[in-house]
Amino acid sequence: MNILDKITIDKRKEVALRKSLIPVSQLEKSVLFERQTVSLANNLRNSKSGIIAEHKRRSPSKSVINNSLNVQDVAKGYQDAGVCGMSVLTDGKYFGGSLDDLLTARASCNLPLLRKEFIIDEYQMLEAKAYGADVILLIAAILSRDEIKQFSEFAKSLKLDVLLEVHNEEELHKSVMPSLDMLGVNNRNLKTFNVSLETSKNLSKLIPNDFVKVSESGISSIEAIKELQPFGYQGFLIGENFMKTDNPGASATTFIKTLEQ
Repeated sequence: MNILDKITIDKRKEVALRKSLIPVSQLEKSVLFERQTVSLANNLRNSKSGIIAEHKRRSPSKSVINNSLNVQDVAKGYQDAGVCGMSVLTDGKYFGGSLDDLLTARASCNLPLLRKEFIIDEYQMLEAKAYGADVILLIAAILSRDEIKQFSEFAKSLKLDVLLEVHNEEELHKSVMPSLDMLGVNNRNLKTFNVSLETSKNLSKLIPNDFVKVSESGISSIEAIKELQPFGYQGFLIGENFMKTDNPGASATTFIKTLEQ
């Protein structure tokens, strides 16, 4: 069983518990539920850099990345750096995140926020909306075509942008549908954890131009972005690169300035 299967099994238990504790009606009463969302896809289309910067404390592949920073400082720093959006990991067991991180980020910046989560239930999208997210992530590897359709259409009804993540051609073919805004290619092989930008390059020509193309994982240099831009990528999700420094905002600022020169 690979790590994704393990996470998904745990996630089903976790979501069942959360649903039993907090009813949908309570989520819908949240102050943030009525908030006007901001489109990450539009930001990426109109940006020179296309950076989506992440808040991530740890990961199964790297263990601890940075436990000492507070979300508020990271969110403010990213906004000052001029990123297009911020990704907030909300999985607790494997990534050390929480929905409270999303709430704190929302209170600290005006960026479009992506709830980075393993979504297996519509309930998690209602949570995302109630805690201030603008975008949700759907992972093709853990969902059927019907689920992708159901979840993406539900997200659109909540005025949330949808980023769908694929790892290979097979996942891409089952996923392309009008209710998505962005198609993300994850360069990390989830079975081996090896990272290769060739994944993004090879899949780029199969992604219709109606979608914003986003490359994820293993993007730690300006060169990597310059290498991927000719393949039509407008979004670049950067997780560990900024987070492993003492000041992710300053690190993102330098990165974006250099990239836009």
